Amino acid sequence: MIRALYTLLWIVGMPLVLGRLAWRARHQPEYLQHLPERFGYLPASDVPCIWLHAVSVGETRAAQPLLKALLSAYPAHHILLTHMTPTGRATGQELFGKEARVRQAWLPYDLPWCTRRFLRTVQPACGIIMETEVWPNLMRQAKVRGVPMLLASARLSERSAKGYARLGNLAKQAFAGFDTIAAQSDADAARLRGLAGNEDKSFVRVTGNIKYDVEIISSMQERGAAFKALVGKRPVILATSTREGEEVLLLEAFRNHAPAEVLLALVPRHPQRFDEVSAAVRHAGLALQRRSDGMAIAPATRVWLGDSMGEMAAYYTMADVSLIGGSWLPFGSQNLIESCAAGVPVMIGPHSFNFAEAAEKAIEAGAALRCANAESGVLEALALTSDPERRNRMSQAGLAFCRLHRGATARLMSLVEGLLSNTEKK
Repeated sequence: MIRALYTLLWIVGMPLVLGRLAWRARHQPEYLQHLPERFGYLPASDVPCIWLHAVSVGETRAAQPLLKALLSAYPAHHILLTHMTPTGRATGQELFGKEARVRQAWLPYDLPWCTRRFLRTVQPACGIIMETEVWPNLMRQAKVRGVPMLLASARLSERSAKGYARLGNLAKQAFAGFDTIAAQSDADAARLRGLAGNEDKSFVRVTGNIKYDVEIISSMQERGAAFKALVGKRPVILATSTREGEEVLLLEAFRNHAPAEVLLALVPRHPQRFDEVSAAVRHAGLALQRRSDGMAIAPATRVWLGDSMGEMAAYYTMADVSLIGGSWLPFGSQNLIESCAAGVPVMIGPHSFNFAEAAEKAIEAGAALRCANAESGVLEALALTSDPERRNRMSQAGLAFCRLHRGATARLMSLVEGLLSNTEKK
């Protein structure tokens, strides 16, 4: 009954869903491209397929080592990589566009006939969902069709767990529908077991965070070096994946405290906000240039706006210190592991519940500093730009921290092998 009500809400709300899609397409026309895929219409293929879903940019980057391992371990299979956002799809194209065995598509809307059509056409040997993108009707149709499902590198904050719990049996059935869940941490595992109502420890395994296994590809290292050449010898503070309201706080602190030679590279989380953030920089009275103009950075420029997608690794390559977006206001933080993996010292604000364990461990390792607010973060970052010895210690600590926590990909591959072997036996 609750599933029927959920489906009815989807049907009733579909005009709003499509309207929102069109609204977003004003700034990102890609939202309206490949529209039939959102209703489960994909070209059929006779080649065996493993389906991997990465909703947006962060999940797609995180999927990189797993997808490479799948291609290597299963040469007879193609990989279908699905997304929900154009930025995720663009990141997938950047990372895997030259790989003939990787196809990309939108994940269909969570209507039974759309998900049924999708699975019937794709016929995946197994499905892998990155992190916590769980759709009840999709999981139900996978169960009906006998598609083994793995929730990989899953994380579930207390806030998200409470939100899912309010959905009652609908959420419980969706999470219980996975054959195996691979959690990032013990705390994530406990919350996921509780939500699924399955205390069997073989159902939820702790495999670690796959983001530690992500490597900066050579093209991004080269692009980062090119960015650095544009900057010259100026120190660079990178404010990465910033969210609504945070830019104003960071810009004010930077304007009030930063010497003229320090450059702020500011990369908003969402591309539809590039113009908004550009206006905020000008309102703060700071000279601005945009990444998209491709020009050498003038000595008078104070802020370089990173108005591009799929280049985060390149931005880290050029930076001396990073300020992690989403942590200065209560958004829960964006991924700080990328910064540590690039050897860039991390300043993180008070709100890091989305990466709670990684944040605390990075701080303990000496790779990151917890700052009370945006002004404190900017001041700490500025202090590091003029202290190369301390900056190098934090850089080396970040690299060592990431090396210590690698290995999630191998553990996930072991679970995938188990799912596929069980399918073959059937």
